[in-house]
Amino acid sequence: MNYTNVLSLIGGLAIFLYGMTMMGDALERFAGNRLKSILTRLTSNPLSGFLLGLGVTAVIQSSSATTVMVVGFVNSGIMTLAQSVYIIMGANVGTSVTAWLISLAGLDGSAWYITMFKPSTFTPILALIGIILIMSAKKQRKKDLACILLGFAILMFGMDMMSDAVKPLKDMPSFTNLMTMFQNPVMGVLVGAVLTAIIQSSSASVGILQALSLTGTVSYAAAIPIIMGQNIGTCVTALLSSVGATKDARRASMVHLCFNIVGVIVWLTVFCLFRWIADPAFLNQAISPFGIAVAHSCFNILATCTLAPFGRQLAALATRLVPEGKQKQEIAMLDERLFVTPAIALERSHEVLLDMADLSIRSLKDSLQLLDKYDEKKADRIVDDESRVDMYEDKLGTYLVKLTAQPLSAQDSRELTKYLHMIGDLERISDHAVNLMESAQELHEKQLSFSADAKKELMTLCSAIDEILSNALTSLHQENLTVAGHVEPLEQVIDRLTKLIRSHHIDRLTRGDCTTEMGFILSDILTNLERVSDHCSNIAVAIIEIAAGAFDVHEYLQRVKEGPGDYRENFEMYLRKYSLQA
Repeated sequence: MNYTNVLSLIGGLAIFLYGMTMMGDALERFAGNRLKSILTRLTSNPLSGFLLGLGVTAVIQSSSATTVMVVGFVNSGIMTLAQSVYIIMGANVGTSVTAWLISLAGLDGSAWYITMFKPSTFTPILALIGIILIMSAKKQRKKDLACILLGFAILMFGMDMMSDAVKPLKDMPSFTNLMTMFQNPVMGVLVGAVLTAIIQSSSASVGILQALSLTGTVSYAAAIPIIMGQNIGTCVTALLSSVGATKDARRASMVHLCFNIVGVIVWLTVFCLFRWIADPAFLNQAISPFGIAVAHSCFNILATCTLAPFGRQLAALATRLVPEGKQKQEIAMLDERLFVTPAIALERSHEVLLDMADLSIRSLKDSLQLLDKYDEKKADRIVDDESRVDMYEDKLGTYLVKLTAQPLSAQDSRELTKYLHMIGDLERISDHAVNLMESAQELHEKQLSFSADAKKELMTLCSAIDEILSNALTSLHQENLTVAGHVEPLEQVIDRLTKLIRSHHIDRLTRGDCTTEMGFILSDILTNLERVSDHCSNIAVAIIEIAAGAFDVHEYLQRVKEGPGDYRENFEMYLRKYSLQA
């Protein structure tokens, strides 16, 4: 094997890894919304957790990425350590899908149906379809599909390069002796673990082993321990990702390591005993890429079956290995580890956005109550809530900006942009809550009160504001387009109410029924309430825009206001409901 073969091997590995990454990222974008819907239904049921881990890993083609994502979930507080155990088990089984895809490179035979399944037959066709789609497709989903096809074609091309590069090894006595040395089970486990830890991908290390197997010099006895070791090596990625995380997040990565180490110890012992007692002849035979895929799947399934009944014990062991410190760390709201799966990071951002909305709208509703009856404790809570909302805006905004650098589908990109706008609206609502609290505080401290007519009109307006806040919050939580559609007509009614109240105040001021000082306070209150309704309208329109895709907001608002239909009916309904007539 000369330097040309070595360069070909390195180049083939690089192309193989690039193809795997390209295909995995495209699969992730293609299935992004489905992944979000699956992972929002997290459950402590062992079977559901196992299937969840298996399915997600099969989609994104990386158990390391799934485990890092799980560490991020646990660190963010949206998944418990107990829930993570079975998802990690499922991820170990799901990663074997890649090995089965790569095993197609080892198909041998001249029959037409075998030839059709050989990568050399169909990958050029996939590459051609992929490049045509990339050049012609306008929709992002078609482009993602093209990247999946191209990624797989590139992956298989890299596999062929590696296979061709290592072919001369079969005639080298030194390589044959090396493979004989690897028949020592402990040595095989160490080699598999170290190689996988270096490249941080068990799928890639299995692919390298499958390429080497095409030389015909890798026996079952040598390959099986290496496969077991690869499962240990893949834990390095999760362990590294847990550095600086919460205790439970570090325990989740430790569960992954403990599961694989215990699984290897148990089944390596069984393998050695079986080999010593039965000494089956097939163990000395050359293994094929298909045989490696079978061995990889069998080991992961057997390890899972063995340890599945001991999920609680694994969690307890991880807890003992990472004990509680004197001070418990604060759970992070958001975790950049979730960036390995941007669709999931976006879903977490949505959940945090909902928490921010609850807090912001609660503070505004509290301020409305202060206008009727001042309460010092409630005023303090409004100030505290506003500070927390500011913190949400800072952390969530920074997180979303960083997320924009990740590969996102067109729909996810639209959602992210709308979330950035929404957090601005929610922060402003909490600011207006403080402004209204200060107006109520001024009335309380100066022992001022509105006239009976002004107070009645203001309470009518506050009721309308309370409803528009509830509609905005409900539409945000439930993504309810019908409720969102009620916000804009109510916002128009609120605009009319504020104009009427201002007009009536001028009449009272002319008659001497109201003072200039009270007029300034009333004007401040009306301005803040009117702007709150504007922010609610922005939120509702953003929700509709996310559901409908990109559209012109101004054109949409003009159309619903001028045209017949629900808008006009809702507007008339709210006009009657919040009439200032006695």
